[in-house]
Amino acid sequence: VQLQASGGGLVQAGGSLRLSCAASRRTFFKYGMGWFRQAPGKERELVAAINWSGRSTDYADFAKGRFTMSRDNAKNTAYLQMDSLKPEDTAVYYCAQTKIEYLDYVRETDFGSWGQGTLVTVSS
Repeated sequence: VQLQASGGGLVQAGGSLRLSCAASRRTFFKYGMGWFRQAPGKERELVAAINWSGRSTDYADFAKGRFTMSRDNAKNTAYLQMDSLKPEDTAVYYCAQTKIEYLDYVRETDFGSWGQGTLVTVSS
């Protein structure tokens, strides 16, 4: 599967960005999706995950209340709406897809495919 992330850019603190992840596979609807990020000098971390149906989402503590993950299975696309951005949110953001179909709950170890990243820079 090919995953194409887009929507990154430069934004001031307090601003918003919406990331998109377009998947090439027509069976997109069967798989959970996630967003990871990696800041310079830091390890990659899971930001948010959504199950195959979109009915279950999970967020890292730093994302709760500010970020919202969603998906449109008809468009083979997942989204990450990021509001109230902070300078510490600066990172390369990657979308990912699970290895297993029809997971009702997605864990960090369930992902098997990653797309190229999109850079998010939040200025103070």
